[in-house]
Amino acid sequence: MKKILFLMMMFFAFAYAKVSAQNESYQLSSHILDINLGQPAAGVKISLSKMNMDNTWTTIDEKLTDENGRVKDFLKEDGKDNKGVYKLTYHVGPYFESQKQDTFYPFIEVVFEIKDGNHYHVPITLSPYGYSTYRGN
Repeated sequence: MKKILFLMMMFFAFAYAKVSAQNESYQLSSHILDINLGQPAAGVKISLSKMNMDNTWTTIDEKLTDENGRVKDFLKEDGKDNKGVYKLTYHVGPYFESQKQDTFYPFIEVVFEIKDGNHYHVPITLSPYGYSTYRGN
């Protein structure tokens, strides 16, 4: 009986943790679409850096794009002010290398400013010799 009770408690704790994680919100997301292949770029490392008062950069997070080419969870909304100048560094060299594809870009840096509490989505469309970015939603 104790074992069953323990297993039930573990199940509910896991279920609660999963629901709680799904309810978290984030202020910044990104997406990479490989327009050469017409599909998302999965497994690409993206580094998020913030500009300091002395114009140097501090890396504050690094994530890999999921199977849909997305990172949805940069800058957790936890009540603190995320205003500032940020840089997303897309480490695309290894992505193209894994496809045995030559590229002009070992990495791509996109610098932008968060000025309010709104959600910011920074996608890129990518090919071996070109890219484009814009502020999405």
